[in-house]
Amino acid sequence: MRDKERTLTRHKQREVRGKAEPRGGSFPGTAEQPLYRKQVFAAALKRVNKQLSRIHKLEARTANVEAARRALALRRAAQPVQYPDGGDIAHEGMRPRPSKRRQTQVSGSKIGRASQATKTAQAAKDSRG
Repeated sequence: MRDKERTLTRHKQREVRGKAEPRGGSFPGTAEQPLYRKQVFAAALKRVNKQLSRIHKLEARTANVEAARRALALRRAAQPVQYPDGGDIAHEGMRPRPSKRRQTQVSGSKIGRASQATKTAQAAKDSRG
């Protein structure tokens, strides 16, 4: 209806300018009437499109909520995670954490062994020559 009224309005405007032949005996004589009718139909079409948009958004939101509820139900139905019981008791305090540092220690008898070996080798070489 809006497109029909738009066509008739344009034709009537062309008639007023003298570019088109008159047509339709029952058609109103001025261009304002079809123009007004076109605006009424355009406004109605806007309202319909807006309502359709609202309906689509509501359906999408409903589907999203349903999917979230299904996911929550699946999560709740899953087996709970079993954490190992360390046997800790609150009043025992904090547990010591083992050090991450190197546990091996060089014995005192081995400290300086490399430098002493170099000294000994040098002395042997000196005594030869």
